[in-house]
Amino acid sequence: MKDEIADLAYAVGWGTVRKMPGPVARATFRGIADQAWLRHGRSVQQLEKNLRRVVPDASTRELRELSRESMRSYQRYWCEVFRLPDLTPQEIVSTVRCDGEDRLVEALAQGNGVVLTLPHMANWDHGGAWVSLEHSPLTTVAERLKPEKLYERFLDYRRSLGMEVLPLTGGASPFRTLLQRAREGSLICLVGDRDLSENGVPVTFFGEPTSMPPGPAAIAVATGAVLMPATLWFDGGFTHIRIHERVEVPAQGSRSEKVAAMTQTCADVFASGIAEHPQDWHMLQRLWLSDR
Repeated sequence: MKDEIADLAYAVGWGTVRKMPGPVARATFRGIADQAWLRHGRSVQQLEKNLRRVVPDASTRELRELSRESMRSYQRYWCEVFRLPDLTPQEIVSTVRCDGEDRLVEALAQGNGVVLTLPHMANWDHGGAWVSLEHSPLTTVAERLKPEKLYERFLDYRRSLGMEVLPLTGGASPFRTLLQRAREGSLICLVGDRDLSENGVPVTFFGEPTSMPPGPAAIAVATGAVLMPATLWFDGGFTHIRIHERVEVPAQGSRSEKVAAMTQTCADVFASGIAEHPQDWHMLQRLWLSDR
């Protein structure tokens, strides 16, 4: 019954937000963000612990102001996610700005597959819809949500945007399918700043140890696909994407050593992008080993 209620509430909320005028929807979600920030519950407290690593010299007041902006950015993401299926392809494309797009075009033209890996920044669903429309359909992996009907809603939503979505759990391992897509020359997009398994690669992130998923680098090492980190942020009415230089496979070392080195490089790129736009990093969960 609890799952049924959650699914119904989500469906009603999604339908309501999609019918709202844009300014009303944005104001509503901004209000939700401010209320959550004022309550200063566990998620906001964890967000501030995470942001403290990004801006270690910030005063308590500055950190609180930053966490408020981050909560507003996070709720903006959800507002846009609800409304994205109703946008025309032209509206999706026209509200994205991309630095380094030529790098993606060049990598796709090589035909060996491309793996884009990115942190939880700004609106990665919007970025995925944009790249599917402008360059190539993509394959990604998503957490299996509960209830199942809610998960299916998310699947249908992302499929409507041109994405192939593989479940992280509850079925066959998605890794084999990702390898196949890379060998077919396809585009793969994976969120890479949070390890949801016990098989993460140890990395140093903002000076502290944590772990990150090995998948993006492992696919590149196994198939020859191009690995490229990306970072995102909100810029006025736009989602801005920066596609960074490709991460080369080291010439020396075992496969696991190569994966570790490439994952650390991606972590360093993520850190630089997050440091530039910390308000658009939506990390409300425990990330560093010392917090887990």
